[in-house]
Amino acid sequence: MLEQKDKLLIIPLGGLGEVGKNMTVFQYGDDIVILDAGLAFPEDDMLGIDLVIPDITYLQENKDKVRAVVLTHGHEDHIGALSYLLKQINVPVYGTRLALGLVEGRLKENRVPEYSLNPVKHGDEITAGAFTIGFIRVSHSIPDACGLYFKTPVGTVVHTGDFKIDQTPVDGKVMDIHKFAELGDRGVLALMSDSTNAERPGYTESERSVGIALDTAFRAANGRVILATFASNVSRIQQAVNAACKYDRKVAVLGRSMINVVSIATELGYLQVPEGVIIDTDEINRYRDNQMLILTTGSQGEPMAGLSRMATSNHRSISIIPGDTVIISATPIPGNEKSVGKTIDSLMRLGAHVVYERSAGIHVSGHASQEELKLMLNLVRPKYFIPVHGEYRMLRQHGQIAENMGVAKDNILIGDNGQVFEFTKTSGRKAGRVTAGKVFVDGLGVGDVGNIVIRDRQQLSKEGVLIVVLTLDKQRCSVLSGPDLVSRGFVYVRDSEALMNEAQNRVKAVLERCEAGSITEWSVIKSQVREALGKFLYEKTGRRPMILPIIMEV
Repeated sequence: MLEQKDKLLIIPLGGLGEVGKNMTVFQYGDDIVILDAGLAFPEDDMLGIDLVIPDITYLQENKDKVRAVVLTHGHEDHIGALSYLLKQINVPVYGTRLALGLVEGRLKENRVPEYSLNPVKHGDEITAGAFTIGFIRVSHSIPDACGLYFKTPVGTVVHTGDFKIDQTPVDGKVMDIHKFAELGDRGVLALMSDSTNAERPGYTESERSVGIALDTAFRAANGRVILATFASNVSRIQQAVNAACKYDRKVAVLGRSMINVVSIATELGYLQVPEGVIIDTDEINRYRDNQMLILTTGSQGEPMAGLSRMATSNHRSISIIPGDTVIISATPIPGNEKSVGKTIDSLMRLGAHVVYERSAGIHVSGHASQEELKLMLNLVRPKYFIPVHGEYRMLRQHGQIAENMGVAKDNILIGDNGQVFEFTKTSGRKAGRVTAGKVFVDGLGVGDVGNIVIRDRQQLSKEGVLIVVLTLDKQRCSVLSGPDLVSRGFVYVRDSEALMNEAQNRVKAVLERCEAGSITEWSVIKSQVREALGKFLYEKTGRRPMILPIIMEV
């Protein structure tokens, strides 16, 4: 157990060395506060996996010490694992109204039996155990995003959350730079700052600049406009609705997540839509093509999302026709470039005009670039600096920026998930580790699929499987029938009869040796069949299929 007396422990369980599944533990004595509980989407080699969430073993071991969960904003990589956390540890959750609105929908969907959601406003402070926690308005690609500060007995820690410094936000609510400066004047022990764009020089463009590009695209469109973007980017949706109203277009909303966000954001007042502008999808055909805007999911090329279904002519209510203008208002997340490219190709083949390049101005990032990161460091002037929310190279780059800004090299603490950062009033260091990692969600199963299962799935997908079926006489230890070989994903049997016959003979030879040696243990027989058959198949084909001997006794 970690020594905790009179020390502040900061323990990232997700979000370091990766983009996504953000979760950080703040602990002082017997009090724990959790910042965010996010998920990540599976990588290409995580076959069959639906979601990836942080490993919360440390929190389960210390569940009696957890006082609260506080949220920075409502993106899935910050709230998506909350359902799984609250099923294990039921504690109060604090966040702004939009974040909690999105959270509540997730909790109901995942049938979390009881929960306590507590709305806060920017400028509010709450107390949780030894912590006093304040919420600061920041700009991001979703309204009501927060940075937070944690006042503790050893000093104040500031966490920026996801942020950029947008001087002209769509909702007119400018980031509270003054609060960060005020905290800096009073003295900040440690700053934890968003590193997503630490490699990008200059400043991140204002979200309002997208509105100008959307206006241009709408003005030029003679047919329907189909806009794909992140469902949670309410400011982007607001600008699209504004353009639709300007050019007398009705708005149809497709995709479950898009429908949910538009509904919640409108109900809570974050999205301003004139009455009668949004219509049901079954009303689309009542309007001319140049009177329609269709908002949809699928900006990342997800196979089951609305835009991808349209591109493959599989959508139940929308078919792409020549004259459609499709706007993809997002940058592909690393790893999604290929699927986004295929979607664009398919849309163009169907005759659509596709607007997708960053140079077209139809997307800007929600994260601070280097000059904004420098400004944050100048405002807060921390003694210690922990870059967070980014892959390792981003964290290193952010650390270098901090060093160039005058933060002592020894006071820049770069770690990974599970690393314990320990602070006293006079010191800060890396001290030990706790359990951290990835938990896979597959269907209704949480954590029941591990690395071994994933490895098996990878082998099956690459090499296939060969099943060996035989029946043994239990008394005489002789083969009654078989061996029969069944191939799935390895070779097509009708085209490989010679190979399969020879493989069958190899198995027979193994069984004869086992019978001669009076070997009756199933495990030994199976092992020898796998070894002999595996060696033979690799020599003949250069492939290593999964070999599954199935023995029946009579």
